[in-house]
Amino acid sequence: MSTDTAPSWSFRHHWMSQAATHATMRPDKPALRHLGESTTWAQLSRRSLRLAAALADRGVAAGDRVALLTLNHPWFVESVFAANSLGAMAVPLSFRLAPLELDYILTDCTPSAIVVDASLLPLLRSVPGAASIGTVVVIGAQDGPEIAYIAYEEFLGAYEPMELPDISEESTALIMYTSGTTGQPKGVMLSHRNMQVQAITCIRAMEMFDDSDVGFLTAPFFHIAGLGSIVANFVVGGTVVIHPLGAFDPRAVLDAYEREGATVVFNVPQQWDLICAQPDIDKRDLKLRIISWGAAPASDATLRAMGEKFPGALNVAVFGQTETSPITCVLRGADSLRKLGSVGRPIPSIQHRIVDGDMNDVAVGEVGEIVYRGPTLMQGYWRKPQETAEAFAGGWFHSGDLVKRDEEGFVWVVDRKKDMIISGGENIYCAEVENAVAAHPSVREVAVIGRPDGRWGQVPVAYVGVTPDADLSLPELTDFLHGRLASFKTPKDLVLVPELPRNAGGKVLKPVLRTQDADRAE
Repeated sequence: MSTDTAPSWSFRHHWMSQAATHATMRPDKPALRHLGESTTWAQLSRRSLRLAAALADRGVAAGDRVALLTLNHPWFVESVFAANSLGAMAVPLSFRLAPLELDYILTDCTPSAIVVDASLLPLLRSVPGAASIGTVVVIGAQDGPEIAYIAYEEFLGAYEPMELPDISEESTALIMYTSGTTGQPKGVMLSHRNMQVQAITCIRAMEMFDDSDVGFLTAPFFHIAGLGSIVANFVVGGTVVIHPLGAFDPRAVLDAYEREGATVVFNVPQQWDLICAQPDIDKRDLKLRIISWGAAPASDATLRAMGEKFPGALNVAVFGQTETSPITCVLRGADSLRKLGSVGRPIPSIQHRIVDGDMNDVAVGEVGEIVYRGPTLMQGYWRKPQETAEAFAGGWFHSGDLVKRDEEGFVWVVDRKKDMIISGGENIYCAEVENAVAAHPSVREVAVIGRPDGRWGQVPVAYVGVTPDADLSLPELTDFLHGRLASFKTPKDLVLVPELPRNAGGKVLKPVLRTQDADRAE
């Protein structure tokens, strides 16, 4: 067959078609649960396609952006499905951002519609760029006439479900804005194919082979860990429990695990510490099959506690970033103590190399940047061609993570490339220093930054939060690190803080620490 007569295929491997399939195969099975209420697969599919029809009538079309400024609840999922059913891109927004930060993002992505919680309308009203959005759909009751709005339930209730069109798996499903820890946020474009492969990664890592699992979501939807951790449930037809956002309450989370029969859960290590410390945990009727963690290193004490409290569960660590949708490495529980500090081995569906600054492969045990190729990589940064080209220089995606690998293929992250300290010509990897400091029994959390120094160029400084009723001095820390770290790597100053500044995803904001440190030096 000649190429000019070959058919052009439009694939439908995406979450909307999965929802339609589950609506046929398991219509009455809960797809989502929130505050004790269920949304079945039939309801999720029908409501999403109703909302899609309503948005289409307001002019939303393929290629448009639909912003979402909401808390965690089923209406968020419906809105993403609805936007994607039209070939539009869903843009989750963090409600934790300041008005000017949100204004930058809205000006950058220029949405034609936004879905917003009534409780967040005051925030939206304070954003200058919001006035140019043509359609504002409000979830819940609201007051105040400042922004013309449409009530969510009335909006979708006025339309019959539209027929699901063919949407290419290569079209952009999401624009996820990065946290902006190194500058202005960048919109990461993730395709339907990206998320489908992410689902396969989770299915393999979590051994989710049927629809019997009950996933449990505590991560915010505006973070890739939100949708990324539950996309496998959308593929296999399992149930997702959406836990309300707010201050992390380990007792309330355990109550919900028990009440909902949760089997697959994800928490950051600090949250696992709080959960494992609950005095009645051994008396609870828990069904946990997979206990996963990520976003920060876990200490051996945390891993041992998880193993003791949940002896029958598979412990899985995941590592990645928004641009890789997000998982690139997985560490199984059987290896977590044997390979303490490792982020695991790269997943089979992605190619990787560890390279020097000239893109030459480094030897086993040497430090280099890990770069990737594969179907989980983003399409690029929204409206940022130069940054996209830089990220894919040499044909590989540059993660910015400096790592080393052992003979078995396990990877250790030693630092972010932008965070590396150069002191007297020596490279100091902050993560290495942080791991050594974190071993001190009085240290609850730690972040290390470089401070400008007239003699050495930079010196390491440790910002530390100590455990309750503990104290720590620089001489005491220096003595503790003697023999553990080379002297040039040992922090030259210690700053005790109540807590480290973090972004909405829980990552430490080192630019904030550098600014604070500069102010201290003045």
